Order: sequence, then structure tokens, then C-alpha cells
Amino acid sequence: MELLRTPPPKERADAARNRAAILNAAERLFAERGVEAVSMDRVAAAAGVGKGTLFRRFGDKAGLAVALLDARERVLQEAILSGPTPLGPGAPEAERLVAFADAYLDYAVAYLPLVRMSETASPGARYRIGAYRFWHRHVAILLPDAADPEYTAHALLASLEAEHLTALLPELGEERVRAGVRRLWSETGRSPRRV
Repeated sequence: MELLRTPPPKERADAARNRAAILNAAERLFAERGVEAVSMDRVAAAAGVGKGTLFRRFGDKAGLAVALLDARERVLQEAILSGPTPLGPGAPEAERLVAFADAYLDYAVAYLPLVRMSETASPGARYRIGAYRFWHRHVAILLPDAADPEYTAHALLASLEAEHLTALLPELGEERVRAGVRRLWSETGRSPRRV
């Protein structure tokens, strides 16, 4: 799992200031107006940077969403790697699976518009995000008895996909969605190996 974490690149002081100004402005505007209602032009103006700086650094609004989520994802990754059980090491795989699903749901629900934007920017965007590769590897490792841990990890993670949650939460409510996710992940984690 250590290989899946990459340190952030070194940057010049002015670039770091611009990045911080952009992320602060975007976070404030997204919270005030909603992600969909904020244009990249508005973010650049609020950050006091040129549009070119913003687009070169983040590419588009989805790239900006990924950058805003990065710090929050790193907190969850650290908890998985070295936090207390059952999310962190030391608990049985089945317990860690459910703990991960719960923790990921906390993160996804809290930042759902940003997670959704980062995952749906283009076809397959979700699977190219570095954090997704980390989540997938973690879940696959926790499925040693599955006939195909790699596929099963993708299938379980599909239940946490932002577009899916966006559709289900208003219809079923958060409590019911959480109970369903826990049940699915728990049953999958306890299932005996099938050849």
C-alpha cells in the first residue's frame, strides 16, 4: 500500500500561494453557491489569479474538485494504513471491509457534489483517480478468499460511486443506504471462496 501513496510535488513559493488561493476561493464559492453554479472564471476572479493560471494548474472544474478532495482522501488513506482498528490494521478483513465502507460513506456524503464531479468529468474518470486505485487495492487485499478479489473490489466500490449515491440518497435516505452498504460489504467479506 505504501507504493500507492505519492508525495505531493515540490512547487515554487508563488505557485504554492496561487494554488492555496485558488483552492480556498473554490472551496468557499462551492460551499456558498453549489459546485454546479460556480464557473472557473468566478474561481479565478475570487482567487485573484488569471484564468490561464487556473486552467494550467487544474485543467477544468473536475481537476479542481480532485485537488480539493486530495487532502480529505489522504486523511482516510492514513487512517487505513496506520489508524485505529477496525479501519486501520489489526482487525479481521471482514471487519475492516465494513469499517472502510462506513468511513468512505462519511467522506462521500460530506463532499458528494465534489466527489461526483471528479468521478464523472469524462467516461471512466473515476477509475483514473489515484485515490480510487488506492481504495480498490485496499479492498482487494481485504478479500483474500474471494474467487476474484480484483473484480469483487470493483463491484463493492460501485456501491459507493457518487452518481449512484446521488440517485439513491434522496429516494431511500442516508440511514437505509448505509444499512444496505454495510449488509452488502459484510456479506461479501464473510462469503466462502468459490472456484
